[in-house]
Amino acid sequence: MYNGQAVTLKSIENGLVELVLNAQGAPVNTLNSLAMRELGEAVEIIAADSSIKGSAIKGLLISSAKPAFIVGADITEFMSMFGLPDAELEQRLAESHALFSRIESLPFPTLTAVNGMALGGGFELALSTDFRVLTKDARVGLPEVNLGIYPGWGGTVRLSRMIDTASAMQWMLTGKPQKAAVALELGVADRLAEEGELRTVALELLQAAVNGEVDFHANRQRKQQPIQNSAEVKAMAAEMAKKLDPNYPAPIQILEIVATHASLPFDEALKVETEGFTTLAKSDAAKSLIGLFLNDQLLKKKARNWSKQAAPVKQSAVLGAGIMGGGVAYQSASTGTPILMKDIRDEALELGISTASGLLDKQIEKGRLTEEAKQAVLGGIQPTLSYDDFSNVDIVVEAVVENPAIKASVLAEVEKAVPATAVLASNTSTISINQLAESVSRPEQFCGMHFFNPVHLMPLVEVIRGSQTSDETIARTVAYASAMGKTPIVVNDCPGFLVNRILFPYFNAFNRLLLDGVDFERIDRVMEGFGWPMGPAYLADVVGIDTLVHADHVMQEGFPVRMGHDGDVIAAALLDAKHLGQKNGKGFYEYGKDENGRRFKKASEKAQQLIEDRRSAQLELTDQQIIDRMMIPMCLEAALCLEDGIVETPAEADMGLILGLGFPRFRGGALRYIDTLGLEEFARRAEEHQSRGALYQLTEGFKARLAEGRSYY
Repeated sequence: MYNGQAVTLKSIENGLVELVLNAQGAPVNTLNSLAMRELGEAVEIIAADSSIKGSAIKGLLISSAKPAFIVGADITEFMSMFGLPDAELEQRLAESHALFSRIESLPFPTLTAVNGMALGGGFELALSTDFRVLTKDARVGLPEVNLGIYPGWGGTVRLSRMIDTASAMQWMLTGKPQKAAVALELGVADRLAEEGELRTVALELLQAAVNGEVDFHANRQRKQQPIQNSAEVKAMAAEMAKKLDPNYPAPIQILEIVATHASLPFDEALKVETEGFTTLAKSDAAKSLIGLFLNDQLLKKKARNWSKQAAPVKQSAVLGAGIMGGGVAYQSASTGTPILMKDIRDEALELGISTASGLLDKQIEKGRLTEEAKQAVLGGIQPTLSYDDFSNVDIVVEAVVENPAIKASVLAEVEKAVPATAVLASNTSTISINQLAESVSRPEQFCGMHFFNPVHLMPLVEVIRGSQTSDETIARTVAYASAMGKTPIVVNDCPGFLVNRILFPYFNAFNRLLLDGVDFERIDRVMEGFGWPMGPAYLADVVGIDTLVHADHVMQEGFPVRMGHDGDVIAAALLDAKHLGQKNGKGFYEYGKDENGRRFKKASEKAQQLIEDRRSAQLELTDQQIIDRMMIPMCLEAALCLEDGIVETPAEADMGLILGLGFPRFRGGALRYIDTLGLEEFARRAEEHQSRGALYQLTEGFKARLAEGRSYY
């Protein structure tokens, strides 16, 4: 009946027709522009045939020939589509609504057979049919909120009327794929089937509807009639909205539009959804979050390309059983790569094992792991005081104290114990890879592998290429990081590498604000309001004042003109006063427990006095001036990292900050933030602070982009 590149239509038994989604040359089905066009053409054929008197069509089955039904719309098309004028975008949405409504209004029963996943637009398509049969392991959901938007093809209307509105709102607010059993319980699914029986069960239900044994009209009416308790829905939405972050407008909009269209007729409700979607799609948050998704896809593609070239890692090793070494051992073993954990002290090894055991116990408490699985993971960690078992190691992660001499000694020592093919990687956060490479005889097989603390929670791993590091070494290290469930970004060697190099101008700017008399608690509040998970003073305490000062010295040595300080360094004064941050409960803040055992954090009077003694001015600044003074140096350093070739793309620079520092996701990263402001506006703001020195000078690459009218994305 119809054969397209993504959609086929064929007659099957008893007057039933089957519309099969099977995107040629693609691993998954997406509702891209091609698929939507072909879907429309196939539905046109069905509708035309069914309008003929005595039509042979009695029912429609929609299915997939892929392992998953439809994983959603094609997100790569979003940026161009959302850039259309409002009227054009609304017309596109109206066309999609019309297509799904046409399926919904066919004069016979319709059913979607869902295998694997039906997400986003794929789930909205399934909602347009009268029935849904899911495999027991299927997942359905509306994850659009993660992209800063909401379902725009009728999902907010149909789902909120099909099931209880509170559950529908939660599905849309969280964006989480829901289990088939939950879908059945709530009434989204009509039947569940074993994987091999999906088609049989689906056809049985469809035939029952054709025979009049099941009322498909009742299902349609349930989706299309207004919500009876619309006043309660509005009150519930208003209460739920109070708990939401205004920096992310999509969740708030979901509640508002469901509350608005709850009492409206179906067609009017769809118009409300369209109008709200158009506004949201053009928001800065949506652009940033969609950009992050595309950036993440780029990182995964690069990691896959490296991994294809990689020799396998069957056995790994870590040197040092401290916080980082123990974390690496846990992460490696828990993701299936056995690891040797070497230290020079038994008590250190015992601490490393107990740390891993504690993390596994937390998994057991949450019901994610069994005791047997815990023992299997611990069995994958072999503690040792010697190099006796290193003869079959494929990669070694050195994670000893952050001291160049000690690291060099340990690397030279372990190189003699491992096979000539083994890769050596240093988990250094600041020390030059080229410098450390001088201590090994095979520098081409040496690189950096910088994990972030805590290892089991932080997704980023910087894989640092030295000037002599081979592609084979990078490939194996990237493959190992990926196998550990991490997101690797390949960067070139420089002081601080990528993330710390970009972070320290931010801390430098913070120090200058303190010297200008701005209260650190206020700076923290302003920057948390900007979107950071914690302000710079609190972040310094979490990192550790001693660690911060050490890294700051490295950055000053590496970039003396730009990262030298203009006046006293408050962090250094805190360190001299034995304020280490959260390590000893004293930093910019004091930490402890009150008489009721509740944790507290309060500004340290000692820190305030140290700052007051060194203050050189008492400036009155607006919140925006504080933000600009903090963010401009960070953004310019990100631009320099791109210009210096530390990373290849803006995506990698921004994802490093998102994954390694917690840069506000809704802002998309430092370079996306520049684009959002506009290069002209960013330049204007930077030029207001030119007198503050090298930290605030526009880069040559930035000036070239500005002159040529080119953005970073």
